[in-house]
Amino acid sequence: MTIKDKILFPFKNQAVDTPSDPRYLFNYRWIWKLAVLLLSGVALVPLIFITIVDYQVTQHAIESEFELRTTQVVSNTRRAISFFLSERKSALSYIVHDHTFKQLNDPERLSIILDNLKKSFGGGFVDIGVIDDAGRQRGYIGPYDLEGRDYSQQEWYKQVMEHGVYISDVFLGYRQVPHMIIAVKGDEKDGTFYILRTAIGIAPFENLLSDLEMGGKGDAFLINGKGILQTPSRNYGKVLDPILLAVPQYSPKTEILEGHSPNGRDLLVGYRFIDETPFILMIVKDKYELMKPWFKTRLNLIAFLAVSSTIILSVILAMATYMVRRMRLADEKRVMTLHEVEYANKMASIGRLAASVAHEINNPLAVINEKAGLIKDLFIYQKRYTEDPKLVGLVESILRCVKRAGIITKRLLNFARNLEATIEPINLKEVLGEVLSFLDKEAEHRSVTIMQDISDDIPLFESDRGKIQQIFLNIINNAFAAVNDGGHLDIRARLEGKTIFSITFEDDGCGIPKDDLHHVFEPFFSTKTKQGGTGLGLSITYNLVHELGGQITVSSEVGKGTRFTILLPLKMKSKEETDACSISG
Repeated sequence: MTIKDKILFPFKNQAVDTPSDPRYLFNYRWIWKLAVLLLSGVALVPLIFITIVDYQVTQHAIESEFELRTTQVVSNTRRAISFFLSERKSALSYIVHDHTFKQLNDPERLSIILDNLKKSFGGGFVDIGVIDDAGRQRGYIGPYDLEGRDYSQQEWYKQVMEHGVYISDVFLGYRQVPHMIIAVKGDEKDGTFYILRTAIGIAPFENLLSDLEMGGKGDAFLINGKGILQTPSRNYGKVLDPILLAVPQYSPKTEILEGHSPNGRDLLVGYRFIDETPFILMIVKDKYELMKPWFKTRLNLIAFLAVSSTIILSVILAMATYMVRRMRLADEKRVMTLHEVEYANKMASIGRLAASVAHEINNPLAVINEKAGLIKDLFIYQKRYTEDPKLVGLVESILRCVKRAGIITKRLLNFARNLEATIEPINLKEVLGEVLSFLDKEAEHRSVTIMQDISDDIPLFESDRGKIQQIFLNIINNAFAAVNDGGHLDIRARLEGKTIFSITFEDDGCGIPKDDLHHVFEPFFSTKTKQGGTGLGLSITYNLVHELGGQITVSSEVGKGTRFTILLPLKMKSKEETDACSISG
């Protein structure tokens, strides 16, 4: 039996495992399965439940942490961009309120204003221009030749006319360079108006977004309401390219949503509409890259669950198997004890019957022997009878048969007396001969050859004669059942020391399979249950040998035979000595 079978199927080879069999109180296989299932459920279900809850809570906490961080980055970046644009819008508004159209048309003054704006606010300002109420640019300071340009039909011009101030999205315009404009309307005292306009490049936005610290291969960029990129993106295109992601719905606050990239990867998207501008700030992160640390933690969590479950299940299997096996052994000992009591009662009844039969037979045998002896004596005095060999032979035959019947009745009486447990000097050859005498006819009928090799140096030994007879009878019967007609049984006895001798019974029968060899002394284990075997013969023999203070071993090979070796002491301890040794030990 393999280790797997011992752990997972410990009772599959049980000869009887149903409660309907009167020899057993329980169905051990069912008890074992029930114990394993109940203990596994009690131990593993809470563990698995806690692990799943911890798994989900931890994953949710990590995802929430990433969402919170993304929200903070989006909000902070939105404030920075809003502040950047508000500064420049406020500066233009101040200039409009502090200057007239005529003053701003002075190229030298306009140049000084542009220089001051660049010095005060850093980069961003590309040029500055003044546009009259007809939409024509009257004054311009910058790197492009834009003086005199007509903007009356431009959308941004119309928006300024309507709202008084306007921040455009990114476009190419006459410059053919991506830029945005901030324009502020100025009113004159005579009722006319003009527009102060400045162009701002996208470099400040690029620098601001590129400096953000983001995990998960994060990408930050601006788009307008139509989904056109206002700044370059690492993963989704260049400036003024249409974005490959869905344009988010308007919300007055920072929002976090989950999306999918064009190649199907899960994304974490944070966005915020920037007030009073056409811009939408978007920060997009690869969710798989964000969750990589969690994946490692998840593997550790799963490994912990697997290892814990394996250990718990192993302990449960081992303990359930141990406890149920102990229960089974206790039940088998109970059944075996009951059987031994029944067997002892049956043997006592047989002994009493044998003694009664022997006495009943001995009485007529004595009469027959007496009368036959008288007839023989009368023949001595009658010469005619003495000279008749046929009559003398008949008388001698009667006397021989009476003697043989007497020997048989003597054996029956000895068998009856030996049922009582008594320690007495025993001659090994004699007791072995008595046992074999009961099997002579069967051995002769089946042509089984019995060879005896008993060493002459084995002295008389003190033991229980009845138990010795029963041990030898059980083993020889077992050998007779194993050998075919014409088989052989060799019996050898040797002195193994000053206090021990061995006796070996070796047959050339069918043998015992290797897997069954260590079960042969177990109660109710038998390979001949269908032929009437009870599985108790060798178990009782094993107990009897140990009661006598000896040991019994078995070796076998299928198809070649079996050998039983018994070691017995030359002097058996009495029950009082055994109990005293047990108490002192």
